[in-house]
Amino acid sequence: MYQTTASLRTAFLEFFGRNGHQITDSSSLVPHNDPTLLFTNAGMNQFKDLFLGQEKRSYTRATTSQRCVRAGGKHNDLDNVGYTARHHTFFEMLGNFSFGDYFKEDAIRLAWAFLTEELKIPKERLCVTVYETDDEAFDIWKDKIGVPVENIIRIGDNKGSQYASDNFWQMGDTGPCGPCTEIFYDHGEHIWGGRPGTPEEDGDRFIEIWNLVFMQYNRQPDGIMVPLPKPSVDTGMGIERIAAILQGGHSNYDIDIFQKLIAKAADVVGTKDLENKSLRVIADHIRSCAFLIADGVMPSNEGRGYVLRRIIRRAVRHGNKLGATDAFFYKLVPTLIEVMGDAASGLKDVQNVVVKSLKAEEEQFARTLERGLNILDTALTELNGKVLDGNTLFKLYDTYGFPVDLTADVCREKDIEVDEAGFDREMSKQKTRAQAAGQFSTDYSSSISLDEATEFTGYELLQDSGTIIKLLKSGEDVSSINEGDEAIIVLEQTPFYAESGGQVGDSGLLTGDEFEFEVKDTQKYGSAFGHIGKLLSGRVTVNTKLTAKVNAYKRQSTQLNHSVTHLLHAALRQVLGTHVSQKGSLVDPDKLRFDFSNFEAVKADELVQVENLVNQQIRLNHKLNSEVMDIDSAKAKGAIALFGEKYDAEVRVVTMGDFSIELCGGTHVGRTGDIGLFKITQESGIAAGVRRIEAVTGNAAIELVNNQQALLTNAASLLKAEPNTVVAKLQAQIDKTKLLEKEITQLKSKLASAASADLVLDAVDLNGIRVLVKKLEGVDAKSLRGLQDELKQKLGSGIIVLGIASESKVNLIAGVSKDLVGIVKAGELVGMVASLVGGKGGGRPDMAQAGGNQPENLDAALAKVLPWISERLA
Repeated sequence: MYQTTASLRTAFLEFFGRNGHQITDSSSLVPHNDPTLLFTNAGMNQFKDLFLGQEKRSYTRATTSQRCVRAGGKHNDLDNVGYTARHHTFFEMLGNFSFGDYFKEDAIRLAWAFLTEELKIPKERLCVTVYETDDEAFDIWKDKIGVPVENIIRIGDNKGSQYASDNFWQMGDTGPCGPCTEIFYDHGEHIWGGRPGTPEEDGDRFIEIWNLVFMQYNRQPDGIMVPLPKPSVDTGMGIERIAAILQGGHSNYDIDIFQKLIAKAADVVGTKDLENKSLRVIADHIRSCAFLIADGVMPSNEGRGYVLRRIIRRAVRHGNKLGATDAFFYKLVPTLIEVMGDAASGLKDVQNVVVKSLKAEEEQFARTLERGLNILDTALTELNGKVLDGNTLFKLYDTYGFPVDLTADVCREKDIEVDEAGFDREMSKQKTRAQAAGQFSTDYSSSISLDEATEFTGYELLQDSGTIIKLLKSGEDVSSINEGDEAIIVLEQTPFYAESGGQVGDSGLLTGDEFEFEVKDTQKYGSAFGHIGKLLSGRVTVNTKLTAKVNAYKRQSTQLNHSVTHLLHAALRQVLGTHVSQKGSLVDPDKLRFDFSNFEAVKADELVQVENLVNQQIRLNHKLNSEVMDIDSAKAKGAIALFGEKYDAEVRVVTMGDFSIELCGGTHVGRTGDIGLFKITQESGIAAGVRRIEAVTGNAAIELVNNQQALLTNAASLLKAEPNTVVAKLQAQIDKTKLLEKEITQLKSKLASAASADLVLDAVDLNGIRVLVKKLEGVDAKSLRGLQDELKQKLGSGIIVLGIASESKVNLIAGVSKDLVGIVKAGELVGMVASLVGGKGGGRPDMAQAGGNQPENLDAALAKVLPWISERLA
């Protein structure tokens, strides 16, 4: 019935949708506001704040098919991919969640119903595990579901800690935790392995397909387990594992998605060996690489970009191993989009960017791959023993861009270990620098999480009354603050906008009877808005009523820049193509910064088109409309969602005429005409496939135009021209200057040529060979080569070394006549001299050039020439 993974995905979501769950889109692979995660690695990541009680939504049940990556950080399956049946860098996690709604009985009932009734999996093929002390779950399986007692297995402490069991889950050392129950599928007696809890449990016969986590405790720092007031459920089932069962396979690579990707990979690399494990690696890696790029990650040398680069290079190396000679990896993207079905809708929108990014990275790596592999093969051939040393590992990494795991991958195929400890020693200095550079400045407020919620009234108001519901000083709850204290004030309602979506937080004043608090910034802590600042006068206590007044000028200036980012986004998509999507932004009172996907630099004429389009929409003076609707209606209306943002079921849609429609919770101008003027100040690249536009609006744009006009007027005055003829006059001056420079060079060459006759007279006889060593004055470096040729011709047979010194630079040239290159080589000679003036160089045996940065040593260096030549003539 479910012979495709896409149909299985749909069946799962629709089943839980019918059972009262909100069907929620997969979140980005780049976790939203969660610095503890490198990538989204589980279905519950996007609901973390809900489970912690820091966020409220309109629903208490949800279901997803979440895209996950485990290829770096704590959860890293990269080394196992291709060598096992079920490890992947990318996988989809089917999940259903309850946020204080149903608990154990309904979670178990729904899971069993989906597997045995919806999917028709034979009950006798299933067994379950429960935590050893979870009698409640045991009794539900036995009495409510009817699973035979012998098929319910209690799993307890197997790792030396009460809370380290496979069947007890915890978010961290403290916080939400609870027992699990897992469902296993029996693949049959023909496969070795035993049930969980037996000595043979590591075999492949019994495979876990679904894990149900019951969050019912809050673990305290002292280890005490306090029952949660609203226990919750978090479940996860790997779609690849269940698809393998339904499609009659055992390995995940037997399913339709991988079979089609493997066939395509075999075709593009030119092999007929469909069982080759390298094809599995390529098929797996195209999924993680393509979806990571679609979610805004680009290959780089640090962080997430470095992990992506490692995965791409591993895939390319396996393709090379299969015989691929040209770029091939990017050719799998269309097939990936086809086999992933609805799950690839976002990928399809940016297909062009993904393809170009993969191809560029592959071609870049191909330039060094062959040489690096040759060096590695040589090292392995000459290896004494079974361990590759850390020095070679480091050389491959540092010089050829070979990640250690790529080298380890090659070595594993040859049954050779790698000296990672030795590599770490070689890398220690770079790692120390990298770690120092990667430290972000933090303050006490960065780790604050609050249960309170603040109502935002700032869409309509810049001043409002409010009541203090929490005070924090140095990150700790306090009941009062005094004059001079720096603190965070949380109000039950506020007109202050808290930083999000690229828009900076508001500043202003909180005032009351005999106190004044200066708000320097406003930040979100879950659903609470924190007003960060300093108490200028008086004393403040919790429950105090006050007046909150936003800095109107800062808010208005910020709104101009925020509203124009919507127009800019739409204009870029119209001029460059619909592949353009926002990858980040910064909106403050002075300027805006807008990052977007585009593989090439935006051409000057395209920037003009974009700027003109935006200003046209400003002049049309559209009224900005905002309305709240459900997420599906917003998407149907054509609203664009912003990269990395997390949206509730109810969203705010901001519309500007028929030109721009986006999901946005920020504040905006009343009409586009309020923006006044839009001027782009810079376009640049910040990563592969990501460009940045910086711009100004309103008064700042007018000031920019005035400054540019003043510069133009000044330039016209200096050129004695009218402003509208500055370019033509300047070009004429440039042409004239180039002509004069050419004439000067020719004159210097003639002077040098004339001087060569005199220079020949300075040659000395050294054992019958004429040698000319000279430091030149007033000679252009560009004339050295021509002068050397003339001197060599006049000498007939001989050796020449010439040097020029400037304030901070040395230029050298050496010439050896053809009859003497067997005795003295120009490259060795000039290299010796260069080493004495802080430089290096080389060239042909008869002519070589060099440079240096120690002109003060030139005389001494030239004095070494005759002794050096004498040694070779001896």
